[in-house]
Amino acid sequence: MELAAQVIDLKKHFLLGTVTVEALRGVTIEFPKGDFVAIMGSSGSGKSTLLNLLGALDRPTFGKYIIGGKDVSLLSDDQLSSIRNEMIGFIFQSYNLIPQYTVLENIEVPLHYRAGYPSIGAKEHKWIEHLAEMVGLGDRMDHRPFQLSGGQQQRVAIARALVNNPEIILADEPTGNLDSKTEHEIMEMLLKLNGEGRTIIMVTHEPNVAEMSKRQIYMKDGVVAGEGVFPG
Repeated sequence: MELAAQVIDLKKHFLLGTVTVEALRGVTIEFPKGDFVAIMGSSGSGKSTLLNLLGALDRPTFGKYIIGGKDVSLLSDDQLSSIRNEMIGFIFQSYNLIPQYTVLENIEVPLHYRAGYPSIGAKEHKWIEHLAEMVGLGDRMDHRPFQLSGGQQQRVAIARALVNNPEIILADEPTGNLDSKTEHEIMEMLLKLNGEGRTIIMVTHEPNVAEMSKRQIYMKDGVVAGEGVFPG
């Protein structure tokens, strides 16, 4: 079994004044390539902390996080930046689009942080337009976020997450701000991406959304409390 990523006895501590908060207290999970896992748990369970570590946005206090065969704890800040930009695509609940940018310009943003892309040429423009069309926004390329519905904005965010062709997509409550119809459309899109071989790790509090994944991991008090497997 080839792994996209794995965490081994992962621990994360935060210092609040004189008090040490143990947000993660020894988490071990394997994420096989092509996995689609939903991470669930109540507020304070550690799921968001885990997602931040998986996104190389933070470093663990103890334990190992291995992605692409590399131990994150041994990487420099520049190497971490490369991991984030080249291997991981991010989808957020609040979309995080740049208000003054068009659909195409928002999709394009991660390219500017990748080595080897000092400028955006014709090849890149074609790829960006293809992604906009792929997520159903071929007729909205010049629109700005305020001209789009919530579902359309999340589609832009999905296209942006794909622009560097990452192996892993991290989705933080990707349907949290959407109505049920749009929620289903976004999940169908994620399922399609997973079917094409991408590994998807998603935090959600919605059981009906989680059940569309291949498996669920339940977090409680900073540890894995249980796991469920679903056909897919």
